[in-house]
Amino acid sequence: MFAPASQFALRAKEREIASLRLLAERIELVDLIGRTIHVLQRERGVTSIFLASDGKRFSDERAAVRNELAPLIAQLNAHLDLQLSPERDASSRMLAMIAWVLLDLESLDAMRGRIDRRGMTAPESVLAFSKVIGGLMELIFQLADGAPEPSISRTLVALVHVVQGKEEAGQERAVGAHMFASGGFPADQQQRFVHLINAQQHSLEVFDNFADAAQTDWWKSRAITAHVGTFLSLRQILCNARAGDAIDSSLTESWFDASSARITDMWHLQLALAARGREACDASIAIAQQALRDSEALMKALRDTPPTHTQALDHFFGGDSAPVSSDMLIGKDRATVSSLKSVLEAQSARLARMEVELDEARRALHERKLVQRAKNALMARYGLSEDVAFRLLQKTSMDSGRSLAELAEAFLIAPETVSFTPRARKN
Repeated sequence: MFAPASQFALRAKEREIASLRLLAERIELVDLIGRTIHVLQRERGVTSIFLASDGKRFSDERAAVRNELAPLIAQLNAHLDLQLSPERDASSRMLAMIAWVLLDLESLDAMRGRIDRRGMTAPESVLAFSKVIGGLMELIFQLADGAPEPSISRTLVALVHVVQGKEEAGQERAVGAHMFASGGFPADQQQRFVHLINAQQHSLEVFDNFADAAQTDWWKSRAITAHVGTFLSLRQILCNARAGDAIDSSLTESWFDASSARITDMWHLQLALAARGREACDASIAIAQQALRDSEALMKALRDTPPTHTQALDHFFGGDSAPVSSDMLIGKDRATVSSLKSVLEAQSARLARMEVELDEARRALHERKLVQRAKNALMARYGLSEDVAFRLLQKTSMDSGRSLAELAEAFLIAPETVSFTPRARKN
């Protein structure tokens, strides 16, 4: 015997609740990864100063941040272990990314040993920590992809781009501090600095497009704070200077403090978005559970009140010669069937609206992946550094009148159809 339509409706709602609970777990994991990244960024900063000072500064700070990071990594490992369960429905790509992240985290102790022995330079340590952070960020993008609820998906897209923008801001802080402290800089260092500014702008534009008004308004309010004013003034000094110009090294501490305060603003924004995602998940689960209870009530009404056509058959076989009216055929169960139909129609309309909104969120994540892949391909094809490859994509995009994503996709599909003119090859 075939299952009734109502049973499928109930099962669909149960699956929706299960998907939302899985999404809630992933939001917790994204939040935990974000917290781990935050502390790793601090360790990267204090380690750079420790090495630059030949171990004379920030030794205690290194120990403190490592103690703070250890329990976070333990929690992260426990959460990642859960992804091996079939119920978590982790894709092969996500599981491979988790394996990569775990290898990076396992390498931290060996890297710290080299740092203790001064076996790395400050720039080498920044690069090594950035590699670990980059893997964690990529895992966040994997976790954010495919959220089933539009409001939650939009919040996740905003969140991951704030995390990315915060990492770019951290690297900008490090590059700018080195430029100020050195009292001068080579041209490629300034190019890297400008690249990080442009990358942050893109990340924050995506955040602005997908976040709620409460978060975007709060971020805009931070733009008029004193530390942001100081930060922008100092940033302008570095952007306007020419290679070989003398820079006032006494501004190093002011730059570091102002850029750190701005990064702290991003950290609070990241926490607020993670909290918003959890709240949206909880609310969606509560709504779905109520809808499931309502559906069960409708099913009970159907069972307790047999459709009138069964009574019509009783009349027929009982020998009652009275004519069967249309009211007898669609009488008492009319309201119940109509209610169930309304529930199904409302659910169908909601799913259609969700699909449109989800497409927008998926597109943002897909475009980011296309640009990243095209950038990597350019680096390999022409021997370019990351920032030069990204600037080349940007310039070609503007010259051709195509979006970054359209250009990246065309290059990945048929490289010979896209004309790039790299200025220089880099090892």
